[in-house]
Amino acid sequence: MASEEEGQWVLMATGRSPTNIAVIKYWGKRDEALILPVNDSISVTLDPDHLSATTTVAVSPSFSADRMWLNGKEISLSGGRFQSCLREIRKRARDFEDEKKGIKIKKEDWEKLHVHIASYNNFPTAAGLASSAAGFACLVFTLGKLMNVKEDYGELSSIARQGSGSACRSIYGGFVKWCMGKKDDGSDSIAVQLADEAHWKDLVIIIAVVSSKQKETSSTSGMRDSVETSPLLQYRAQTVVPSRVLKMEEAIKNHDFELFAKLTCADSNQFHAVCLDTSPPIFYMNDTSHRIIGLVEKWNHSEGCPQVAYTFDAGPNAVLIAWDRKTAVLLLQKLLYYFPPQDKDLSSYLVGDKSILSDAGLHSIEDVEALPAPPEMKMHDQKFKGDVSYFICSRLGAGPKAVADESQALLDSVTGIPKGV
Repeated sequence: MASEEEGQWVLMATGRSPTNIAVIKYWGKRDEALILPVNDSISVTLDPDHLSATTTVAVSPSFSADRMWLNGKEISLSGGRFQSCLREIRKRARDFEDEKKGIKIKKEDWEKLHVHIASYNNFPTAAGLASSAAGFACLVFTLGKLMNVKEDYGELSSIARQGSGSACRSIYGGFVKWCMGKKDDGSDSIAVQLADEAHWKDLVIIIAVVSSKQKETSSTSGMRDSVETSPLLQYRAQTVVPSRVLKMEEAIKNHDFELFAKLTCADSNQFHAVCLDTSPPIFYMNDTSHRIIGLVEKWNHSEGCPQVAYTFDAGPNAVLIAWDRKTAVLLLQKLLYYFPPQDKDLSSYLVGDKSILSDAGLHSIEDVEALPAPPEMKMHDQKFKGDVSYFICSRLGAGPKAVADESQALLDSVTGIPKGV
């Protein structure tokens, strides 16, 4: 290894990866160490402008240890999942040369170089919005860029899976299937893209952030308990999901929103039924989550066909998928009628595509207060002010991307320490 000033160089790369929301859920592992699932799953990748992780990774001969900072706070890198991702990427690293800086790194040298990692989520961490999926996908993708790894995305998804199962699906944009695989070593448990983000671009996704608190039962321990105690999980994995996955693939391919919505809602409900069937039972949803389901179900029923699909991951936040923008505007009006903001500032209550507020004729809190009661609902007088912290309006998005703009790097290019620390 050599440089213009021996030992003083810092080599960095920055990437950004989206989060994904499963419409056919992954719940339960058949192998804890390799993170191999008991069933296939299918997800939608969200627009990284609205929900993503940004990660900067750096190497330097001057670093004395591997270190990581998440959202500005240093965290331990001793966990097996981080170590698996680092080990697998280092194993696939290749020779690297930057003639300008005079940096030359041989394949075998990567093992000797320590890494600094800084990662930032632009949405709540550990609140049931797949923050670990975005984070590990970003870590693996960006480390791969730094260490000149040439493996295809399927291979990268297999490495990301070892950090967080659903991270393998964030390696692609659009609609993604995680194939459970059959092999004991997990080499065939990879993600594949079913369709890119342009395939069904009319879909609009509204997320109601009911709580951004960290959840009481982590997904890891919840899954373990379900695998050990829930008879429904076994039935779901072996009997229900295989046919549901085939139907979901057809619905996506044919833009069949009615089938897509029915499958998405049914699968979300069954996942939470498995959580209730676990001993002791796991409660990820709360009263607000149930009220949102009631609102969507009544509206869909009154229209005679689904307008909106709902799905809830391991948390109380509602992910609502509308089949076009016009429907999403109506959905937002209904949601704001029942869950008006605590704050007078409407714009801080909506993240992402704020233009949907003006499409819905909502320019001020007075506009929200003047909204008509949804005709399909009976409890018009009851409102739940502040029960939704805020809404995120998004759409389908692309997979991970390298960030070339050095001003967006999270680490200082001279010290390799997070900026501002």
